[in-house]
Amino acid sequence: MVGMRAAYHEALEQARLDVVRLGALAGDAIHAAIVSLEKRDTTLAARVIAGDDDVDGLRRRVEQTCIELIWKQQPVAGELRQVAAMLEIVTDLERVGDYAVEISKSSIKLSDVAIRPARVEIGRIAAIATEMLREAMRAYTERDAAVDNLYARGIEALQDEMQADSGKVRAGTIMLFVLANLERTGDRAQNVAWHTKEMLGKA
Repeated sequence: MVGMRAAYHEALEQARLDVVRLGALAGDAIHAAIVSLEKRDTTLAARVIAGDDDVDGLRRRVEQTCIELIWKQQPVAGELRQVAAMLEIVTDLERVGDYAVEISKSSIKLSDVAIRPARVEIGRIAAIATEMLREAMRAYTERDAAVDNLYARGIEALQDEMQADSGKVRAGTIMLFVLANLERTGDRAQNVAWHTKEMLGKA
């Protein structure tokens, strides 16, 4: 029985480390996607898209471990909260990886288009969203309304640009999707922080 519990806690710790790795992968993917957009780097964008398989694979591994932990053992309350939080958090992190892929696809579409609308806002949203994600993974963060405020300003700037120059409508529309994906990244970071608080019994 002691050996079984030791193996259980070892598996639980391994799953926790995988969640941390997944957070790092997702954060790196968002950062690389924005760099590919700003530098018109289609090679980097393609790497982000290809790397999504690693994100998905790690999420599945954590989910499988959590399911086995629940099935093979009967976790006590604190352990069950930890397993439940892992299942929720890896879903949020995998979605962040998906947003990075979408931004990278937009980057490729815009690689030969000269467009400047909302560039400052996009850079700021990206910085805030990725920092929120880093902080959430350290379990210290709380919701920051700055992401939503910058998102609204970015949309307004893009709309102004598109109205002033109809030739920018297609590129501007793609940029709107980039802004939306960054805002959603901030939302997912908030979710991670909330699930962490629940896990610690501080919700």
